Amino acid sequence: MDFSILQIFSIGVGYLMLFFLAAYLTEHGYIPVRIIRHPATYVLSLGVFVSAWGIYGAVGFAHDFGYNFLAYYLGISGAFMLAPIILAPILRLTQTYQLGSLADLLSFRFRSPVVGTVVTVTMLIGILPLLALQIQAVAESVHIMDQDISQDVLAFLFVLMIILFAILFGARHISSREKHEGLVVAIAFESLLKMIFFFVAGGVVLFSVFDGPQGLNDWLLEHPEQLVSLYQPLEEGPWRALVAAFFVAAVAMPHMYHMAFTENLNPRALLSASWGLPLYLFILALPVLIILWAAAKLNIFSNPEYFSLLVPQAMGSKWLAIMVFTAGLSAASGVIIVCTLSLSAMVLNHIVLPLAPFYRRKNLYSWLLWTRRILITAIILVSYGFYIMMQGKHTLSELGFLAFVATMQFVPGIFGVLLWPKATRDGFLAGLAAGLCVWIFGLLLPILPGIQIQISVPLVFDKPIPQPDSSYFIATIAIFVNSVIFGIVSMLTEASPAEIQAAETCNMDNLRRPQRWELSIASAREFIGRLAKPLGMSTARREVELALNDLAMSLDETRPYALRRLRDQLESNLSGLLGPAVAHEIMTGSVPYVIQNNDTNSQDIHFIESRLEEYHDKLTGLAAELDSLRRFHRQTLQDLPVGVCSLGNDGEVLGWNSALGEITQVSPDQILGSQIPHLPAPWNRVFERFMSDEARNLQLELELDGNHRWISLHKAAIGLGGQVVVVEDTTEVKMLEHHVAHNERLASVGRLAAGVAHEIGNPITGIACLAQNLRFDSEDKVILDSADQILDQTKRIGRIVQSLVSFSHSGSTEVAMEPVYIQESIQEAIDLLQLNKEAVQVQFNNAAQPDHCVKGDQQKLTQVFINLFSNARDAMQHEQAADGKVSISSQQLDHTIVVDVEDNGSGIPAEVLKRIYEPFVTTKDPGKGTGLGMSLVYSIIEEHYGQITIQSPLDSEKGGTRVTITLPRFSLQTSESSASDVNHEEQHEPYPDR
Repeated sequence: MDFSILQIFSIGVGYLMLFFLAAYLTEHGYIPVRIIRHPATYVLSLGVFVSAWGIYGAVGFAHDFGYNFLAYYLGISGAFMLAPIILAPILRLTQTYQLGSLADLLSFRFRSPVVGTVVTVTMLIGILPLLALQIQAVAESVHIMDQDISQDVLAFLFVLMIILFAILFGARHISSREKHEGLVVAIAFESLLKMIFFFVAGGVVLFSVFDGPQGLNDWLLEHPEQLVSLYQPLEEGPWRALVAAFFVAAVAMPHMYHMAFTENLNPRALLSASWGLPLYLFILALPVLIILWAAAKLNIFSNPEYFSLLVPQAMGSKWLAIMVFTAGLSAASGVIIVCTLSLSAMVLNHIVLPLAPFYRRKNLYSWLLWTRRILITAIILVSYGFYIMMQGKHTLSELGFLAFVATMQFVPGIFGVLLWPKATRDGFLAGLAAGLCVWIFGLLLPILPGIQIQISVPLVFDKPIPQPDSSYFIATIAIFVNSVIFGIVSMLTEASPAEIQAAETCNMDNLRRPQRWELSIASAREFIGRLAKPLGMSTARREVELALNDLAMSLDETRPYALRRLRDQLESNLSGLLGPAVAHEIMTGSVPYVIQNNDTNSQDIHFIESRLEEYHDKLTGLAAELDSLRRFHRQTLQDLPVGVCSLGNDGEVLGWNSALGEITQVSPDQILGSQIPHLPAPWNRVFERFMSDEARNLQLELELDGNHRWISLHKAAIGLGGQVVVVEDTTEVKMLEHHVAHNERLASVGRLAAGVAHEIGNPITGIACLAQNLRFDSEDKVILDSADQILDQTKRIGRIVQSLVSFSHSGSTEVAMEPVYIQESIQEAIDLLQLNKEAVQVQFNNAAQPDHCVKGDQQKLTQVFINLFSNARDAMQHEQAADGKVSISSQQLDHTIVVDVEDNGSGIPAEVLKRIYEPFVTTKDPGKGTGLGMSLVYSIIEEHYGQITIQSPLDSEKGGTRVTITLPRFSLQTSESSASDVNHEEQHEPYPDR
């Protein structure tokens, strides 16, 4: 059953076009985001692990090594089942610091461009067999379907197609800041079809060859040697080495790292992958043994690695052969595309960029993009060359195992990233070099044509090595030597400060942070100029703007803490663009830290806080209890009724609680991480003056928003050079002190008034008696008129003195309910105010009705009117005094008397009107008012069961204020009243309008 080359070519190109269509629809928004970011999409994209070896080689491996083939599925499944422990920390580092490959991760951890270069070269050499495996599998599978075509020609045509699609999928933009969503969906689609086709093929073979599960069971009972051949290799087989090799593949293989970490669109999907990927692999593993046993029953004795394709051909099922071929093509193309994308980024970042003069290029992004495309082409062509060199003399399993053992050499480095902060760069490089030498000598060289080298170690090995059957033993020796040398050298060498910093960053349980050093720049805008030299002006501006956008900052940002975060973000972004080694070199050279030696009090508290918040849900046991205690103390500090500010030894603001934010009107987000001089006026001068003064306490008066405030500051030293400042707003205390002093003065005036009244009363009485005698001793009209005038003036003096005495006695806390005539009380208040000749003289118009009577305390109500009239008079500026007018009127309602006090002054500001009845609220200058007048008025009106309302301004241009007081009316019984006793009693009671 042969296929024509045109049919095969059409199937291959058609499938790859379908592959590309999935990516195209994704990137143009035709596929919903919820599907793109669904955990199932992520799990299926991880199916890229199943290469052509999983479709073809797994069956051949089961034929030769029995159940050992399960190690291919169990190893990677075990790694993902431990994802929260092993993979989650790597995902966090990858996404935080834009580490797009294993070379990026290891060079970031060991802070060395040499590490990145060595890892890249090692990875490139180690992965070539895996890429050659894919090319060989496709070429041989096509050759099986049409034996008239040369395998090398088929392989070259396949390589050309893959180069085109690899560039289309992953080299359309260069920045790793942007995820290749189209690639993720396309790989997920490829994995889904691969699983469906292979599973369906297994099911069809099961029912076509064995007539179902029962038939298979009967056949196995008739041929027990089939099961024995599967169990026997386990007794002496290399299953441990295989499981370890495939376990490490989750991180070490470039295509797995790329899909699991670099292209991860939903970090939480990693948890779904811990069970989803093992389930996916279980489904793919089911057809392997069915196809193997079907080949045995059909007496197929060709290459067992292609039983998956030979069995459908033997069955005469053309469509089934097409499905298996498509599954194999899908697996091979997916691995090659993702591997070359990852490898091209590694080569670009760790080999090309450190060597190529990319500085001062006009369009760095375009240059990087074309360089990456060239690298993709070169890597695939080199893989094709490796395939040609192998001449098809080695099985898919041999090539695959060779690649997996090569990537195992990175295990010590990964261990250093996750679990051993004391691992050093020298230890990693020494161990990797030793392990790689063993791999090259024991595994790579023996498969190369014409190279046969063996050594004999009599005391260690019985026969010369390497031998054809010693591959698994050599693999074990390679990783053992690597690990031992890695550990010994790491313990004998010291890590650099940069390595220690990176190790602390990689260790999720270590919340320490490098020193809180200052940068050599003062604003975010300066980053552009500093980076223009290595990147070019346009690239530098774009990268700085992207970083600022990530952090929600502006170019005018000057806070030291914010600038440090911006520097870290820039290095992270450039790491994704140029690799961590080059990015670190650029940032260190362009924007260096001002390193301060012997600085033990400069830990980055803000970074520690953010890390603790990030890992709050992950803390358990004592760590969780300590975090709860930290939160309690933090909240206590935030909720203190006094302002608290903590400063570092360099003057950076480390703490700023909410109370201080209310006092200064500066929120914590505005000032945290900044310097004291960056505070707005007048607080910058206040703090600078206080911090430079030796005094530990300071009392001062400030004018804020037109109001005078009294502020008290206290400071204390904390740690080594740091300080804490306590700020308290004592305005209310000062106002209360003024009020107490004012009351004391009023009390003195009251006592003086009583004494004056007593002393003046006697001579006034004498003058009045003499004036009355004049009226009887003379009949002269002039003398009688003079005597009447004298009597009138003495009565006036008596009323004034009596008013002073009455007002001085108004401090009683009890309300004496008695009839009070509003007009008289108002007039008394006016008379008292007019005694002060120094105050602004305005016209008072008392239009209250004489018969309007309320029930209350005469003196207290007089005090109400004094306060209202005084405020009305003070609201008029001196230039308005001539036209100043205060009008008082009253009206009687059913059970109440309503008094309106209206002035034509400047009015009351809206912000003051809202708080007019609160104590100490005033618009007057210090010493001219206590802010208690309206509070007292409100209290007295409430005691009288009345109401008070204020309308201000009356006119938006002219101002003016109207105060309306409503008091219960008091009715007197007259002699003509014939009402009942009940009515009589009611007429004497006030009727509060409540």
